[in-house]
Amino acid sequence: MILEIKNLYVSLNEKILLQDINLNVDYGDRYRIAGHNGSGKSTLANVISGNPLYNIDSGKIIFENKDITNENATTRALMGIFLGAQNVPEIPGLSVLTFLKHSLIAHKHFDEGKDLSMGEFLENLEQAREELNIPKEWLNRSVNVGFSGGERKRLMLLRLILTQPKLAILDEPDSGADKDVQQQIINTINKMKDTTFLFISHQDNFTSKINITKTSTLDNGKIMIQ
Repeated sequence: MILEIKNLYVSLNEKILLQDINLNVDYGDRYRIAGHNGSGKSTLANVISGNPLYNIDSGKIIFENKDITNENATTRALMGIFLGAQNVPEIPGLSVLTFLKHSLIAHKHFDEGKDLSMGEFLENLEQAREELNIPKEWLNRSVNVGFSGGERKRLMLLRLILTQPKLAILDEPDSGADKDVQQQIINTINKMKDTTFLFISHQDNFTSKINITKTSTLDNGKIMIQ
């Protein structure tokens, strides 16, 4: 089992957002978390990935048999947890190229204790860029600044392909994407056989194309009995 969540209670500014969450995600799952807006889906995604804004009042998050409840977001990312957030920040002054380079350098050093050569980085980047048909000029632009919703999703896919995470949490991955980008997202997900996916989505038309293995539904911060 790649992810276990045990009796998790989460609050923000003393307001309880998640209550007694229990979740088991197996290796290779395409796991869907459904629920209406405001049910706690995005909160759960953020908590698993280590967003420090939320307070874990009790319970545990276990990733590959290691308790990561108190690990920070950077460590969780390096361990192999990827978050494709619904609302991503703009980072003026930091180019997409530089962002990706430093991300991959950190992953390489964490995984293997080795440095990533510039040649290896550029080769991997070029392969991923061509696969997604991403224009070269995007790489010199600031992260997410001036990009449309669909373009931001394609940059998310670029990062996903390059980092090859163990667990990818995608929060409303089809939101803001036209049909072509949605299909690109579906194709990418279906190719990544070694990555376990946790989807936050209530769109049946989208998730029906991803061979969902399990579904849980959140309602008012609680998982409903299936």
